[in-house]
Amino acid sequence: MNIYLSGMIGAGKTTLGKELARRLGWTFDDLDDAMARMAGKDFRRVVAEDGWLRFRQWEYAICKQFAAMDGTIIGLGGGTVRYEWNRDVLRGTGINVLLTTDLAELAERVRDNDRPRVNEGTTLEEDLALIWGKHRDLYITFADVVHRTENQRTIAAEVDELLSTLRSRDLIPTSITVSDLDPLSPESEGELC
Repeated sequence: MNIYLSGMIGAGKTTLGKELARRLGWTFDDLDDAMARMAGKDFRRVVAEDGWLRFRQWEYAICKQFAAMDGTIIGLGGGTVRYEWNRDVLRGTGINVLLTTDLAELAERVRDNDRPRVNEGTTLEEDLALIWGKHRDLYITFADVVHRTENQRTIAAEVDELLSTLRSRDLIPTSITVSDLDPLSPESEGELC
């Protein structure tokens, strides 16, 4: 079983995913890193040089690899679950946690990251609003759990709340223990993104 973290860019998939993996004693992987390994260049270059279609083809191949993993926390790409073929290959191989926050907060978190626009000719805020407006229902219906991230909470507090939710819904088997005795890493005390 894996735990997939989905959501728009800037929702906290990588940040929370690394801490969640550390706390569960699992490994962490991320679609952006997997794309760089597979394509030999980062996702920005894939989009710029090869286009969105090629990016989605790489993404699908990576999702098939993720589905074959076990005991891994996986940060999906911001748009991964918008595509049926990705949802189909991931379904049944883990728990999907949708991370959400306000669109204005997402824009602030990713403003300096130079993310390629899905809707060319739009501002970052317009692009995010168009994507969420069109695909919100897909994100939500694919999710087993929806977790809202807040900048006011530390990463450790976010992960505590997420783990509590997963346990209360019996989504984490009782055989999985959380490392409560491990001192928190310095990163876990920081703010989200």
